[in-house]
Amino acid sequence: MPTILITGGHSGIGAECSKLLASKYHFDLILAGRSPEKMETFAMGLRKSYGIKVKVLYMDTSSLASVRAGVDECLKMIDNGEIDALHAIICNAGVRLNGEVSYTEDGYETTYATNYLGHVLLVELLLDTVAENGRIVFTTSGTHDPDTADGKMMGIADKETAIELAHMGKDNTKPISLGKMYATSKLDMIQYAYELDRRLKKMGIRLSSIAYDPGATSGTGFLRNMPKAVRWLAGTSLMHWVMKRSGVTMGDVVFSGKSLARVAVDPSFANGSGKYFQSNDGKLNQRRSSKLSYDKQRGEKLWHDTKTLIHLQPNETSIKLG
Repeated sequence: MPTILITGGHSGIGAECSKLLASKYHFDLILAGRSPEKMETFAMGLRKSYGIKVKVLYMDTSSLASVRAGVDECLKMIDNGEIDALHAIICNAGVRLNGEVSYTEDGYETTYATNYLGHVLLVELLLDTVAENGRIVFTTSGTHDPDTADGKMMGIADKETAIELAHMGKDNTKPISLGKMYATSKLDMIQYAYELDRRLKKMGIRLSSIAYDPGATSGTGFLRNMPKAVRWLAGTSLMHWVMKRSGVTMGDVVFSGKSLARVAVDPSFANGSGKYFQSNDGKLNQRRSSKLSYDKQRGEKLWHDTKTLIHLQPNETSIKLG
């Protein structure tokens, strides 16, 4: 049975996505994340309820070494026949930090490394294991678009390169806000998805690269690093009403999670490569992302700068996309 690897697939919208992938679409799963015990507890429930294979894979996307180690384990599972070929990779895990700027063991700003760089490395290392007509799906955010209500809440850093963003705040430079860093990491994820789509098509490789926005959702753990008052307020009906009235894209844990599963495997999204889908107020629609996300010149530079940052070696992938 084909397998799907999902980061952050044991909680929030990731859990709802995993449940639908198991119950309706009957895929085996690899749950990748930083909490093996929590993932295993969730995996046991999926195995018992739906009779599928579920593997648990420790992977911290903020660490390039951890991503590489996790990929090695995944490749061993494939080689040993423990799992079948990957049908999709869902890059779903993410973090929204608060407070002072921090850096990973690789020396990169934590938000940017966790949300963007680690997931790109994961995709690059496993791309040649994804079966024909498989999909790569990136969970993004409407906050990347400064022309929308979502984006106006945070703003983006549209002038900085990937290398500058990864080293933001070093050498006596003033760091941008962590909210803006979050939004920009999602912009770069969307732009990478589009650049990957262009390169796959140019090479005649039948894989899809899709960007997906689940909308603003409460109760997902997304705000776990924010002050308690912020977390409480975000979950109130009053805040939901205010945000909706303001034009913010409103998601729902269950609907947004199920929509993520649909985008990843449902035949109705077979032509979704290079596109942006959004869950908003109980509807899943294709829409345009920000103007900047379609800038091909910025996308190409982002592509090459990212390869430099993740230290991708020629022998680490058999698919040469440049």
